[in-house]
Amino acid sequence: MKREVAVEEAVGMVLAHDVTQIIPGQYKGRLFKKGHVIQAEDIEPLRSIGKEHLYVLEPDADEVHEDEAAKAMAEALLSDSLTIEEAHEGKAALRAAITGVLRVNADQMTALNGNGELLLVTKKSLVPVQVGETVAVARAIPLLIKREVLQEFTEVAAKSAPILEVLPYKDIRVGVVTTGSEVFSGLIQDKFGPLLKEKLSAYPIEWLGQTIVGDAMEAIVEAINQWISRGANLVLVTGGMSVDPDDRTPASIRSVAKDVVTYGFPVLPGSMLMLAYHEQATIMGLPGGVLYDRYTSFDMVLPRVLAGVRVTAQEVAALGYGGLLK
Repeated sequence: MKREVAVEEAVGMVLAHDVTQIIPGQYKGRLFKKGHVIQAEDIEPLRSIGKEHLYVLEPDADEVHEDEAAKAMAEALLSDSLTIEEAHEGKAALRAAITGVLRVNADQMTALNGNGELLLVTKKSLVPVQVGETVAVARAIPLLIKREVLQEFTEVAAKSAPILEVLPYKDIRVGVVTTGSEVFSGLIQDKFGPLLKEKLSAYPIEWLGQTIVGDAMEAIVEAINQWISRGANLVLVTGGMSVDPDDRTPASIRSVAKDVVTYGFPVLPGSMLMLAYHEQATIMGLPGGVLYDRYTSFDMVLPRVLAGVRVTAQEVAALGYGGLLK
């Protein structure tokens, strides 16, 4: 159990919680850590941050301190792609052990958060993360947690499929097909190639090259097939993605692909994006907006594709919620 005592009476007692010091605009951190034995010289610093009373820890046999609970929660969620930070103030952070894409099972997470005392807070699912980045925090709300409540949380977490994990980027080899007679003839300079090369440089991919063709469907189909035959497992097709009768890219992709997920994303900018699969290769038709806007539907979906996540039509439909990017 915990007991409240006046600061002056706490000398020699064990602090039941972290004491946080906040200096606005300068510092926020622990002044004293849970488990610290209060000394006479601690009284003045405690008063300086407005502390008149403290909780000292006298837990019952069926209770667990918040830090111990947070640590146990995090350990129940641990996988090879995650690491745990030391628990303090009732929180234990889970960090990415690898670079990749975070995947969270939202339904299982919601079930864990049902009791209101032990909470899991995460980043959104299917976002890119770097090594060492905090992806989730396990949080115990009361200072002392009943062991049965903690056991229920850890048992549910253990029985579930990984509730959160970081998916590593796959061995992705990229070929680009740029369409358009104006580019093919040299009337205008291609800008898609340099842009895509720069975007993809942030990921561990192999850039195989770029083919520039005209507007003939036969030439576009042949160029896509050539990249696939040369080992590309991601083919990006640029240009010709509108409904103009001269734009043959969507029909060309349909001709090659075995599974067309969608031509049209509920995301702005980038609603004319096309996503399809040919066996192990992903084919994406990129709208012109990719050239002009920093973040589009393409940037939203690209990390998932690079992590080997096969995107479904249902997942695409769900992107409309929050899909207004600017």
